[in-house]
Amino acid sequence: MFIETILHHWEQTIKRATAAFDQYDDEEYLKQILPGKNRVIYLLGHLTAVHDRMLPLLGLGERKFPHLDATYITSPDNPDLAAETSEIATLKKQWIEVNEALTNGLRQWTAEEWLQRHTAVSEADFAKEPHRNRFGLVINRAAHVSYHLGQLVWLKK
Repeated sequence: MFIETILHHWEQTIKRATAAFDQYDDEEYLKQILPGKNRVIYLLGHLTAVHDRMLPLLGLGERKFPHLDATYITSPDNPDLAAETSEIATLKKQWIEVNEALTNGLRQWTAEEWLQRHTAVSEADFAKEPHRNRFGLVINRAAHVSYHLGQLVWLKK
């Protein structure tokens, strides 16, 4: 039951985020949510990059889009940087692709595999802190998506 619960939670969170991003036109992607805050394009790129990082972290394969880190992980949003319509369309496709890969991988795990350590935790640390497992990481990342979806509420249409 706990596997079904977390899968349902993960899938619903991704669906809500996708629906939220789909509601904006290209012009709105370039608007700051509030003055001095991130743009919609940055949040989409950020979440895509974070989820891309989850693939090797969870032992589900290599990253698909490591080039996104420089713009969406290690640097803050820069509203002065112009974005092309093609970049928005590409990010939307990458968002779908990385989340399909994650979700398909998550669906394959047994209960024991959900409770294994993720690759950012050493075996020694995991022995002391077994809660630092794949299950906990997926819960954390779903909460991360929800946090950023909460930010989108402030975008004035």
